[in-house]
Amino acid sequence: QVQLVESGGGLVQPGGSLTLSCAASGRTFGSYSMGWFRQAPGKEREFLVSIRWTTSNTYYTDSVDSVKGRFTIFGDNAKNMLYLQMNSLNSEDTAVYYCAARRNSYSSRHPVDYDYWGQGTQVTVSS
Repeated sequence: QVQLVESGGGLVQPGGSLTLSCAASGRTFGSYSMGWFRQAPGKEREFLVSIRWTTSNTYYTDSVDSVKGRFTIFGDNAKNMLYLQMNSLNSEDTAVYYCAARRNSYSSRHPVDYDYWGQGTQVTVSS
């Protein structure tokens, strides 16, 4: 049984930073791609960034212009850990952040393409 468990969310002031973690278990993830999504109240879940374990290639969303350059995805294959480093946070980044895994080494920005999801971790940016 694949499990994804996010951690690292919390309350942060505008301009601050957070690093989210996702612990993956239940199998080896070498042939998978992994992604980070977020969902704000009243909004659809949106893709942020993904990574292919086999190549470490990363793919950032085109639709949220301000994410690229502020958010960085990285992972530790040996530990089955995925991370999202977030800098220069602002109130628009307030959301529940999800880690997801796809049984396909090719990345996707569509939530329906992902097979496993974590429970999410709340990030609140407020002074």
